[in-house]
Amino acid sequence: MVDYSKWKAIEVSDDEDETHPNIDTASLFRWRHQARMERMAELEKEKAAYEAKKQESQRKLSEAKKKLLESQKEDAMNLEELKKVVSDLEEMDKKIKKEGEELSKKERLMPWNVDTISKDGFTKTKRYVKENESLLKKYGMLQKYDDSKRFLQEHPHLACEDTANYLVIWCINLEVEEKHQLMEHVAHQCICMQYLLELAKQLDVDPRACISSFFSRIQMADREYKDSFDDELRAFKERIKKRAQKQIEDAVKEVEEEERQKRLGPGGLDPVEVLESLPESLRKCFETQDIPMLQQVITQIPEEEARYHMKRCIDSGLWIPDAKAAEESKDASDVKPS
Repeated sequence: MVDYSKWKAIEVSDDEDETHPNIDTASLFRWRHQARMERMAELEKEKAAYEAKKQESQRKLSEAKKKLLESQKEDAMNLEELKKVVSDLEEMDKKIKKEGEELSKKERLMPWNVDTISKDGFTKTKRYVKENESLLKKYGMLQKYDDSKRFLQEHPHLACEDTANYLVIWCINLEVEEKHQLMEHVAHQCICMQYLLELAKQLDVDPRACISSFFSRIQMADREYKDSFDDELRAFKERIKKRAQKQIEDAVKEVEEEERQKRLGPGGLDPVEVLESLPESLRKCFETQDIPMLQQVITQIPEEEARYHMKRCIDSGLWIPDAKAAEESKDASDVKPS
């Protein structure tokens, strides 16, 4: 099974979320960042503890096997006891390896963020993409397993995580551009690369050594393996579509926010939002630009409420106090001295 869940969430910015106006935003982001750093530090401690535990377990198992081998040669009396010790240590070693798998899964599921994405590895990734982009695109466009196998054998350095990451981003961009069919094609190549990398992890070998093995396996795979591959591909394409849709929505929000900022009145309020928040009678006055009606409506509502709404109208630019004087002042400033 392929684990591509690390692409579910990418915490790129500390300040990308909107916060309630009563919340100290700077403090909130500081707390978030601190919590994230603590999680990362805790994970590093867990990894260090696991490595120490694994090495100690392997040392004890190696020593026990050595003693057992010596005892078998000497036909020692405690042979059965040593066999049990080795068996127990082997069982413990399996449990420790299981812990390592869970720890690796936990690390893969941690979202990328401003602290991890700024590491040297990402600088190397950019350089890798710059040097290999034409080859990456050629691989992504291949259709037949044999062609993909031959191409990767000719360029074995492409069998790596950076290639998979590039293909993921390419898929998202294609979906955003509404090139759905091409996205699905590249997605297939991406999952092939992910399966190849997973096979290398399972065998604990360099991915370059698994190029031939993976493509032979996928071509001769039984129904269960093929179904698993197809399920992963479907899930991946759905994830790409959701991610692309979010990017589109974020872009629309950004444009809307830019437009809103341009509309802001002298007091920093949005005239559209203020207009929509007004009581119906007041809103009708502004929509029809009926000043006499406005003067009449103002006298019919409580003074405090009227003052509140009119201040918001002034701050948003819906209402300009003494507009005639303001216009005359503007005209006078436009007149150039002779």
